[in-house]
Amino acid sequence: MKSSTSKNIDRYIAGFPANVRPTLERVRNTIRKALPRAEEAIAYGIPAFKVNGRTIIYFAGWKQHYSIYPANDRLVAAFKDVLEPYEVNGKGTIRFPISPRPGQADREPGEVPGQRGGHPSKRERGPPMNICPCRRTTHRAGDVT
Repeated sequence: MKSSTSKNIDRYIAGFPANVRPTLERVRNTIRKALPRAEEAIAYGIPAFKVNGRTIIYFAGWKQHYSIYPANDRLVAAFKDVLEPYEVNGKGTIRFPISPRPGQADREPGEVPGQRGGHPSKRERGPPMNICPCRRTTHRAGDVT
């Protein structure tokens, strides 16, 4: 039987449009695989994973992306090449698109490309992300908004 916290995360994910839910479930399952002893929780209104009472990672869903928190400077520096195509802000947030880019459909969210045959080619990564002037979203170069 699922704990009440799991049910809360289930409800959190269920509150998103049908096209977003599978991605959030994959993110949740990927974190569970990486942190098998972690306790699921809802903190600040978003899913969190705690080990020994300390929150290790949060994730949150949005219409066009999902975010992972916190991303400290050391983590961002260690995965600089992998995170290059994604939006990483100075406040500890990494944003990933809900829809995978071409060539990445078989990867788990947050999976390091080197785990499956090396880093993605520039063709796999696609054009660089540009921050929209509205500062609320990012777009691929050449996208029409």
